[in-house]
Amino acid sequence: MTTPLRDFAEEVVARLRQAGYEALLAGGCVRDLQLGLEPKDYDVATNAIPAEVRAVFGHRKTLAVGESFGVVVVLGPTVQHGQVEVATFRTDGSYSDGRRPDNVTYATAQEDAMRRDYTINGMFFDPATNQVIDYVGGLQDLQDRVLRAIGDPVARIREDKLRMLRAIRFAARFELTVDQSTWEGIVQHADELQQVSPERITMELRSMLRHPNRAAAFRMLYSSGLLNQILMELNSVGTSLPIDRTCRQLELMQIHSFELAMFIVLINGMQEQDISTTVEQRCRELRMSNAETEQIVWLCTAKDQLNGAADLPKHQLKTLLHHTHSDYLLEWVRVRALEQGQQPADYEFCRSYLSKTSAEQLWPEPFLKGHDLIEMGLKPGREFSHLLQRVFEAQLDEQLATKDQAIELVRKLIS
Repeated sequence: MTTPLRDFAEEVVARLRQAGYEALLAGGCVRDLQLGLEPKDYDVATNAIPAEVRAVFGHRKTLAVGESFGVVVVLGPTVQHGQVEVATFRTDGSYSDGRRPDNVTYATAQEDAMRRDYTINGMFFDPATNQVIDYVGGLQDLQDRVLRAIGDPVARIREDKLRMLRAIRFAARFELTVDQSTWEGIVQHADELQQVSPERITMELRSMLRHPNRAAAFRMLYSSGLLNQILMELNSVGTSLPIDRTCRQLELMQIHSFELAMFIVLINGMQEQDISTTVEQRCRELRMSNAETEQIVWLCTAKDQLNGAADLPKHQLKTLLHHTHSDYLLEWVRVRALEQGQQPADYEFCRSYLSKTSAEQLWPEPFLKGHDLIEMGLKPGREFSHLLQRVFEAQLDEQLATKDQAIELVRKLIS
């Protein structure tokens, strides 16, 4: 089965070959195709240097995103065709910053394969012959369900410390066993993860915790020592993290949400005192987005507020169920109950309530707004908003049926 993106990637390969260059699909897309998965993106490797790639496709259809590393992006004809990253076969120089090579040297396909991180990511694919070109044993490792570093694991880690987290992500996602020497290299050098920027660490965490195999990734983070390094950066909040409970909760999640998963990880490793402020600080230190931070902090404040949902005042129940992130709160309520071996009664009540309640009933248009109070002769101020809140809560509690009744309540409250 082909897709517009794959068709375009194969067209890029074909055009480079027509121009007299060697070109192959490379890296993760080859791995995914061998696993029967649809790649999210396609990379092409070639012996054409960036200037030659741009000459083949034209400057208007290419972006020089990393010419110093031999990388050019070729733009597809439509949004559906996407874009393809084309990289020149290369070997890398030293990595003085533990992230990028100080310099690169153009090389052969085999030499290019040897500088990549893991064997499953080091294969090439020739779309013309439908054959995998494998210089590193990636096909055999895929067959054996093994994640193995190419060459010396420690050398690969020294080049880019983030590769330790990538190993966990790949092993969990594709259900692979990490090769013993590769695992030992990760364990021995786990403390060097602190040299990686929070943004890059969080990017890997997003990918791990959004995936259905998030619990396996989390357990490997813990057993490798990488989790302790991430949390050590955050004032050692993870020293008493209940791993089994956390993993079970992550397994029970049916919503594949980074924010909900991260909320579970953080609250399991913290004391109750001032938890929202502490969690917000952790999110900021990990350079999460404002939206992610807001969602996680709200879950911390609301995490127990649906306890005994059937007996809650309607205004409290409706406010929680109307919230933008209510689905994540309900999922947490379900997960927590099941992890404790209980029936998720609060969750089931809320789902039943929502199924019987229209959007207008759940969150009706307020009977009174600010201009109504002004017409009653009231002046805007702190008491002004308090009155509106009290009246709206009474409306949510279905104690008021008309605007006139709302006005009468205001008169009673101010008398």
